[in-house]
Amino acid sequence: MEAQFPGQAPSLWRRMASFLYEGVLLFGVTFISGYLYAALTQQRSALIGKSGLQAFEFVVLGIYFIWFWTHGGQTVAMKAWHLRVVDEHGAPLRQGRALARYLLSWLWFLPALASVHFAELHDGGAIFGALLAGVLGYVLLARLHPSRQFLHDLLCRTRVITQLPPARKKP
Repeated sequence: MEAQFPGQAPSLWRRMASFLYEGVLLFGVTFISGYLYAALTQQRSALIGKSGLQAFEFVVLGIYFIWFWTHGGQTVAMKAWHLRVVDEHGAPLRQGRALARYLLSWLWFLPALASVHFAELHDGGAIFGALLAGVLGYVLLARLHPSRQFLHDLLCRTRVITQLPPARKKP
């Protein structure tokens, strides 16, 4: 039997719009952190120290998401789309659960990235197509669940809810 969560579940379209907006914002985060990494390590070529840069970006993204999810339950994109992540009881996430959610959220991309690696794809279009197919497959999995939750939320017992701002009183 599924637990009863407080708050209304947002539509998949709303969550995907927030996902796309998050991607735009994260471009800036990764650009600045990549520049910082290059400056600190004196990296002159993107191919030299690539693994270190990837690990650094993974940590930076983890800090970004974990901090926002444990301090109000909303990233910038989630605020714009009035979404909030809560635990199974409707409470804010603690750091351990936020870390688990961050790590498990890579399920969005890992199957596609693994297929790109094992198929030895190097063409940008093929890589983009594999990632797009992986993301769409992940969304379709959510459509199979009665409350339309994503796999990483089910596994770490979290839920994304609609968090509309309080209505303003008319003067």
